[in-house]
Amino acid sequence: MTATSGRPQQNAGRARVVLGMVGDKWSLLVVCHLDQGPRRFTELKRAVEGISQRMLTVTLRGLERDGIVTRTVHNVMPPHVTYRLTPMGKTLYEATTPLLQWTIKHLAHIDAAREAYDARTDTWLAGSVQPEH
Repeated sequence: MTATSGRPQQNAGRARVVLGMVGDKWSLLVVCHLDQGPRRFTELKRAVEGISQRMLTVTLRGLERDGIVTRTVHNVMPPHVTYRLTPMGKTLYEATTPLLQWTIKHLAHIDAAREAYDARTDTWLAGSVQPEH
Protein backbone atom coordinates (compact mmCIF):
# COMPACT_ATOMS: atom_id res chain seq x y z
CA MET A 1 0.00 0.00 0.00
CA THR A 2 1.16 3.52 -0.71
CA ALA A 3 1.35 6.27 1.86
CA THR A 4 -1.76 7.89 0.42
CA SER A 5 -3.86 4.74 0.33
CA GLY A 6 -2.59 3.00 3.45
CA ARG A 7 -4.55 4.88 6.09
CA PRO A 8 -7.29 6.98 4.49
CA GLN A 9 -8.72 8.38 7.72
CA GLN A 10 -5.31 9.27 9.12
CA ASN A 11 -4.33 10.91 5.84
CA ALA A 12 -7.64 12.78 5.70
CA GLY A 13 -7.01 14.21 9.14
CA ARG A 14 -3.49 15.27 8.25
CA ALA A 15 -4.69 16.72 4.96
CA ARG A 16 -7.35 18.71 6.83
CA VAL A 17 -4.62 20.28 9.00
CA VAL A 18 -2.53 21.26 5.97
CA LEU A 19 -5.59 22.57 4.10
CA GLY A 20 -6.44 24.65 7.16
CA MET A 21 -3.01 26.23 7.06
CA VAL A 22 -2.71 26.87 3.33
CA GLY A 23 -6.37 27.80 3.03
CA ASP A 24 -6.38 30.52 5.65
CA LYS A 25 -6.95 34.01 4.39
CA TRP A 26 -3.36 35.17 4.84
CA SER A 27 -1.29 32.24 3.58
CA LEU A 28 -2.61 32.29 0.03
CA LEU A 29 -2.12 36.04 -0.21
CA VAL A 30 1.47 35.72 1.01
CA VAL A 31 2.11 32.89 -1.45
CA CYS A 32 0.62 35.00 -4.24
CA HIS A 33 2.99 37.89 -3.51
CA LEU A 34 6.00 35.59 -3.17
CA ASP A 35 5.33 34.14 -6.61
CA GLN A 36 6.60 37.46 -7.95
CA GLY A 37 10.02 36.74 -6.44
CA PRO A 38 11.81 36.99 -3.10
CA ARG A 39 10.46 39.62 -0.74
CA ARG A 40 11.60 41.18 2.47
CA PHE A 41 9.28 41.17 5.46
CA THR A 42 8.45 44.87 5.13
CA GLU A 43 7.66 44.45 1.43
CA LEU A 44 5.23 41.65 2.24
CA LYS A 45 3.69 43.68 5.06
CA ARG A 46 2.97 46.54 2.65
CA ALA A 47 1.75 44.22 -0.12
CA VAL A 48 -0.68 42.12 1.96
CA GLU A 49 -3.32 44.68 2.84
CA GLY A 50 -4.69 44.43 6.36
CA ILE A 51 -2.22 41.91 7.77
CA SER A 52 -0.65 42.74 11.12
CA GLN A 53 3.05 42.32 11.78
CA ARG A 54 2.33 39.50 14.21
CA MET A 55 0.02 37.66 11.79
CA LEU A 56 2.55 37.97 8.97
CA THR A 57 5.23 36.52 11.26
CA VAL A 58 2.97 33.62 12.26
CA THR A 59 1.96 33.00 8.64
CA LEU A 60 5.54 33.01 7.37
CA ARG A 61 6.68 30.66 10.12
CA GLY A 62 3.88 28.23 9.31
CA LEU A 63 4.65 28.35 5.59
CA GLU A 64 8.35 27.85 6.31
CA ARG A 65 7.65 24.93 8.64
CA ASP A 66 5.54 23.23 5.97
CA GLY A 67 8.18 23.67 3.27
CA ILE A 68 6.25 26.27 1.26
CA VAL A 69 8.62 29.18 1.94
CA THR A 70 12.32 29.51 2.64
CA ARG A 71 13.78 32.21 4.86
CA THR A 72 17.24 33.58 4.07
CA VAL A 73 19.20 35.80 6.44
CA HIS A 74 21.61 38.09 4.57
CA ASN A 75 24.79 38.95 6.46
CA VAL A 76 24.94 42.63 5.62
CA MET A 77 24.73 45.70 7.81
CA PRO A 78 22.05 46.05 8.86
CA PRO A 79 21.11 42.36 8.44
CA HIS A 80 17.98 41.60 6.50
CA VAL A 81 15.83 38.58 5.75
CA THR A 82 14.13 37.55 2.51
CA TYR A 83 11.42 35.01 1.90
CA ARG A 84 10.87 33.03 -1.28
CA LEU A 85 8.71 30.17 -2.46
CA THR A 86 10.20 26.70 -2.51
CA PRO A 87 9.53 24.48 -5.53
CA MET A 88 6.61 22.99 -3.57
CA GLY A 89 5.41 26.52 -2.78
CA LYS A 90 5.38 27.30 -6.49
CA THR A 91 3.16 24.29 -7.12
CA LEU A 92 0.81 25.55 -4.37
CA TYR A 93 0.63 28.90 -6.14
CA GLU A 94 -0.11 27.17 -9.46
CA ALA A 95 -2.81 25.03 -7.85
CA THR A 96 -4.53 27.98 -6.16
CA THR A 97 -4.25 30.53 -8.97
CA PRO A 98 -7.66 29.54 -10.42
CA LEU A 99 -9.25 30.03 -6.98
CA LEU A 100 -7.61 33.45 -6.59
CA GLN A 101 -8.73 34.46 -10.10
CA TRP A 102 -12.27 33.24 -9.41
CA THR A 103 -12.37 35.28 -6.20
CA ILE A 104 -11.26 38.49 -7.91
CA LYS A 105 -13.66 37.94 -10.83
CA HIS A 106 -16.64 37.47 -8.51
CA LEU A 107 -15.99 40.11 -5.84
CA ALA A 108 -18.75 42.43 -7.11
CA HIS A 109 -21.27 39.57 -7.29
CA ILE A 110 -20.39 38.42 -3.79
CA ASP A 111 -20.74 41.97 -2.44
CA ALA A 112 -24.17 42.31 -4.08
CA ALA A 113 -25.31 38.93 -2.75
CA ARG A 114 -24.20 39.84 0.76
CA GLU A 115 -26.00 43.17 0.63
CA ALA A 116 -29.21 41.49 -0.57
CA TYR A 117 -28.94 38.81 2.10
CA ASP A 118 -28.24 41.34 4.86
CA ALA A 119 -31.21 43.45 3.75
CA ARG A 120 -33.50 40.40 3.89
CA THR A 121 -32.12 39.33 7.25
CA ASP A 122 -32.43 42.84 8.73
CA THR A 123 -36.05 43.02 7.57
CA TRP A 124 -36.81 39.57 8.93
CA LEU A 125 -35.17 40.34 12.29
CA ALA A 126 -37.19 43.54 12.54
CA GLY A 127 -40.32 41.40 12.32
CA SER A 128 -41.64 42.96 9.11
CA VAL A 129 -41.41 39.80 7.06
CA GLN A 130 -41.72 36.19 8.16
CA PRO A 131 -39.23 33.71 6.69
CA GLU A 132 -40.52 31.54 3.85
CA HIS A 133 -40.87 27.83 4.49
